[in-house]
Amino acid sequence: MPTPLQTLQTTFGYTEFRHSQEEIIQTLLNKQDAFVLMPTGGGKSLCYQIPALLLDGLTVVISPLIALMKDQVDALRVNGIAAAYLNSSLAPEEKENIFEQLRTRQLKLLYIAPERLFGNAQSFISFLKKLPISLFAIDEAHCISEWGHDFRPEYRLLAALKHEFPSVPTIALTATADDLTRQDIVAKLELKSPRVFVSSFNRANISYAVEPKRNHYDSLIRFLTKHRDDSGIIYALSRNSTERVAADLTEDGFNALPYHAGLDADTRREHQDKFVKDEIKIIVATIAFGMGINKSNVRYVIHVDLPKNIESYYQETGRAGRDGLKSEALLYYSGGDVIKLKNFAMIEDNPAQTKIMLRKLDQMAALCETSSCRRKIILNYFGEEAPDNCGNCDVCLTEVERVDGTVIAQKALSAVARLESRYGLSYVIDFLRGSRSEKIKPEHKNLKTYGIGADISKNEWYQYLRELIAQGYLQQAGAEYPIVKLTAKSPAVLSGDEKVSFIQIISTKEADEDELPYEKDLFDSLKRVRAIFAAKENVPAYIILSDSTLIELAAYLPSSLVELRKISGFGDAKVARYGQEFLEAVVSYARSRGLASRINQKIPKMSSPSVARRRAKDGTTETKLESFDLFRTGFTVPQIAARRSLSEGTIEGHLAHFIALGKINVTDIVSPEKINLIKSAINKHGTLALSPIKQELGDAVTYGEIKAVFATMH
Repeated sequence: MPTPLQTLQTTFGYTEFRHSQEEIIQTLLNKQDAFVLMPTGGGKSLCYQIPALLLDGLTVVISPLIALMKDQVDALRVNGIAAAYLNSSLAPEEKENIFEQLRTRQLKLLYIAPERLFGNAQSFISFLKKLPISLFAIDEAHCISEWGHDFRPEYRLLAALKHEFPSVPTIALTATADDLTRQDIVAKLELKSPRVFVSSFNRANISYAVEPKRNHYDSLIRFLTKHRDDSGIIYALSRNSTERVAADLTEDGFNALPYHAGLDADTRREHQDKFVKDEIKIIVATIAFGMGINKSNVRYVIHVDLPKNIESYYQETGRAGRDGLKSEALLYYSGGDVIKLKNFAMIEDNPAQTKIMLRKLDQMAALCETSSCRRKIILNYFGEEAPDNCGNCDVCLTEVERVDGTVIAQKALSAVARLESRYGLSYVIDFLRGSRSEKIKPEHKNLKTYGIGADISKNEWYQYLRELIAQGYLQQAGAEYPIVKLTAKSPAVLSGDEKVSFIQIISTKEADEDELPYEKDLFDSLKRVRAIFAAKENVPAYIILSDSTLIELAAYLPSSLVELRKISGFGDAKVARYGQEFLEAVVSYARSRGLASRINQKIPKMSSPSVARRRAKDGTTETKLESFDLFRTGFTVPQIAARRSLSEGTIEGHLAHFIALGKINVTDIVSPEKINLIKSAINKHGTLALSPIKQELGDAVTYGEIKAVFATMH
């Protein structure tokens, strides 16, 4: 049986595991339960998909969203894996076909919704009991917890899973859950002594920014104009808002469609399909309605309304940059949104849950109002330490200084006092600026403070008032039309006993560029090749190959199928199905411009960002070097694997790297008689896939030994 690493490489086309993937996979192969908390885009799916391929029998995946099921199954099939889903979108004959495939043991993975599992008098459970079930995977596991941010009552049914299948291992996966929610998930699912894996929440490729919501549409247009070629999601609070924003953007020349629960199923499906297939660039969705898509090339997520908690914000912004490329998260913030959402946070006859929801909302508001690193606040919220400066959020990229604003504060507080704390921000600002508008009441125009801030612009006054609210010198009250009121801290400022300072921006920096340099024209050409395959197979383009894979192709310019295999994302099935066409496009481009292959500069993706930063030009990494040093001191491959808690296949892969560099003799790892056998099998079967070579050579030769000989042949 192949190892997990070999399956990762040959089936999915990646060189090394990330986060705790390898350990999670081994836990399931040992028939243990697991709870996995891993960020969106971190590779949660591989944690159960690889065990599904290695275990005998069927893996059942419980997922809450039809679109998510289809996306996952499409991606698996493109990689040559037998997978299917059962849900309401299928015709009766399609469902019967899948049942037949299940009866005849043709499928390795089946995706279903929780209600199907236990609905219809548990007839489906009875059917599953006749099949060899090897694993249950519960995706979006936070949906089972009432303390989670996306509780779904139908997930309660999963509490019975362990009673029906006590000996089948279960993995529960989520991208967002605080400590209370984690404990609740494990308890509700009755997981048996599960191993708990919590990965870093840091999405380093996403830049976070918050801007004032006032007059935000002009800012939105400026942002979208700079991102016309990019895919993005805009989240709004209500169905009406999504319709209005999508209509306004369309009128202004942008390709946008709405997506919310009020649309009929066919319209939702049509809009989503157009978005995932890049036929439109922008989808405007309700915050409360999950998108349930794995679209990897979303370059930005914008919130025009405030999310109700940091979990929702983190999950929604996490839909950007799943391919690891540079992406942006922009939120337009208003204190009025906080007041509106407080009404939604009230849970009838449940004061305890109401208290939790209100606390979460306050934490979300604090994230927006902070003058500290936003990434640090997000990571600290999930219990993760972080530096004070991330270098990739608006706060850290902005150089500021504090300036004395006592006189400005006194003018603002005096205006609110004269207006008897009965008016909103706009009215107070117009009053301060001496507006001649008819909306300013005649008696107010006669007040001494009318017009005392005429030398300050509307936008500046708005910023000053927002900061006075953030510092507690003013407050907003009321839901639909919030008014500005004085606080207990106001009198000390008005009397001159307390000074007030404001933040003043000195300069704004750009985030450090850490992107792979690539041939832009070739990248565009490769996208066209990908689009042809996607249309032919009726799947989204990113299912064929991700943008990050195309960028690697356009950066490293592989000149043969052997070199193509070194590009992340090219497993056996994708090399066989698409390799020749993509290779021809690269070779033709390189030949026309006199460019040579740069594949020797290719460095495998690493499991840790800290390790990834410590790479040598020849591709040597710390983890490879550690294996190399142990080997030079006399340890055998099995001993190194045991010492480092890695598979023998991983260690053999590390050592093959140094064979290619000429630092290890292949005979130090592979006996001379095996070398000749392996070379003969390679010459016979070619370099397209390792599997046929391994099949011919049998158990006497390992994949690592084949790779070691490979390293001497190119």
